[in-house]
Amino acid sequence: MKYLKQFLIIIFISFIGEILKELIPFPVPASIYGMIIMFAGLWTGFIKEGQVSGAGDFLVEIMPVMFIPAAAGLMDSWGILKPVLLPVAVITVVSTVIVMAASGKVTQFVLLHGKKHTLENHNGKLSK
Repeated sequence: MKYLKQFLIIIFISFIGEILKELIPFPVPASIYGMIIMFAGLWTGFIKEGQVSGAGDFLVEIMPVMFIPAAAGLMDSWGILKPVLLPVAVITVVSTVIVMAASGKVTQFVLLHGKKHTLENHNGKLSK
């Protein structure tokens, strides 16, 4: 029953995202609206992590299975994709490398900034 309640919370937030997609005239997918709502709810404490963690863990575990229909669709569209395969492959590899490098740099910055901030707070408390 616990997992059913968690899934219902996630589905309800996804439904709100679908409604927002229809009401707001921006080309933003409903899933993005849902993720923003979920983030805001978790960040503000309106939604507690324990209220969705079990269902969220399950969804992350089965995520690879969710890509099977997309892969089957790509295989079905092979005739259309074949002429543009090289440019798509190059764009995919280059953009993946850029995202990995940017993510690494941001992570390093956050870790370094967080350590400095912690040390400053710690030293400030000791000096008082």
